[in-house]
Amino acid sequence: MVSRRSQILLLLPAVAVFVLFLAVPLFTVVQESFHVFTPGRIGAVAGSPLTIKNYTELFLPVYAGYFIHTYFLAFISSVIAIFFAFPVAYYIARDASARVRKTWISALVGLMFLSSLVRIYAIQLAFGSVGALSPIFSLFGVNMNGASYINAVIVAGLLHYAIPMSVLILIGTILNLNPRLTEAAQSLGASAFESHLSITIPLCVKGLVSAFLVSMTLGVSAFAIPWILGRGRVVFISNLIYNRFSEIANYPSGAAISILMMSLSLLLIFVLSKLATLLDRT
Repeated sequence: MVSRRSQILLLLPAVAVFVLFLAVPLFTVVQESFHVFTPGRIGAVAGSPLTIKNYTELFLPVYAGYFIHTYFLAFISSVIAIFFAFPVAYYIARDASARVRKTWISALVGLMFLSSLVRIYAIQLAFGSVGALSPIFSLFGVNMNGASYINAVIVAGLLHYAIPMSVLILIGTILNLNPRLTEAAQSLGASAFESHLSITIPLCVKGLVSAFLVSMTLGVSAFAIPWILGRGRVVFISNLIYNRFSEIANYPSGAAISILMMSLSLLLIFVLSKLATLLDRT
């Protein structure tokens, strides 16, 4: 039996890496967010007074617009991803043969390794204002330069990641379900749709929440998708952070936005986890 001292020694390398590459950089970002920005300088001035101005200014309507737009599009893409991913995952887990299941999983994993730029420019070439499908959209009177269309294209770009990841997560959840529960409901007179609605989906709540959280994380943290597909008219929080750090060198403001974004994400995870636990108990 491994002694407690040996266990601690085995954990030390992992803890050291965690502290060095995660805890220390995050602490630096938190510290930077309370400094005063001096135009013309990169980063905070040594010995400068601390302030919460970088956080209070985030309550201005212009910043609220960035956060609302980012989380709204990420939420829409996550809901659509779950809607399409669940039936695909159910087919792979329940109805597909072992060979077909391996083929599906290999294809989905392969999609995750496909370059993000390849995905983004593929959508651009197909759905862009001068893309291959632009004559068809123009025929139906679709304004391809309108805000609604641009937002829809960004959601499509987010779905390139959200759907394959959601399917992979839900396959494991569905495989762990006992199929006899659904069969018992149908033997008692419930239709296939009713049995899935009352048995399968409630038992998959934790998997659905996990898939939703992963999709939301990918959506909220997206950088290249809104940057390219948004044509400069849609700015996600990640783009705003990049602008603060790289273009105007306002490190304190960029750090404050980063911390607020991380805090909102942790709050979302906490709320959805609690909700999933409550639904699982009912």
